[in-house]
Amino acid sequence: MEPILSAADLDVRRYSHGDLPKIRQTLIDVHADAYADAMDDEFNQRFPWFVDHWGGNPDFDCVIAYDGDEAVAFAYGAASTPYREWWREHLDPAPEKSRTFSYSELAVRTRWRKTRTAELVTRSLLEKRDEDLVVLLVDTEHPRVQELYESWGFRKVGQRQPFPDSPVYAVMLAELPLR
Repeated sequence: MEPILSAADLDVRRYSHGDLPKIRQTLIDVHADAYADAMDDEFNQRFPWFVDHWGGNPDFDCVIAYDGDEAVAFAYGAASTPYREWWREHLDPAPEKSRTFSYSELAVRTRWRKTRTAELVTRSLLEKRDEDLVVLLVDTEHPRVQELYESWGFRKVGQRQPFPDSPVYAVMLAELPLR
């Protein structure tokens, strides 16, 4: 019988821009496991480029959850460039407090799904941020993922397709700290 997995047993570690060489392959490996059933999609195959792009940002912030020595999930992002936030084209007027963290990526290994690991890494990533808002994109083909984010305080404010070959995403926004 396989042991019951619990997010409460995980060790969450924080990393920054300078740590990217040390964690890059870990992020790629966890992503490959989390998206194993969709890795034939060219957009998913470009994930290493996204790691380098986001990790190259001096404000890159990342958390990785470990079960012993095995990385089982991660979440990362960086502060948004003012006036280029993903929500901006959907909200007029803009919120009074608009400093925004762009939550770029969340991945959880398949065997760790439905253990609250996604919430653990999300809250761990965002709890130390001092921005007013957090924005993320959710594939509109995954309404249950959108509902999960809504349960944490996010709301859909619009849709966007950032790349010609990317999915259409729901633009979701929440105030920090999360409720």
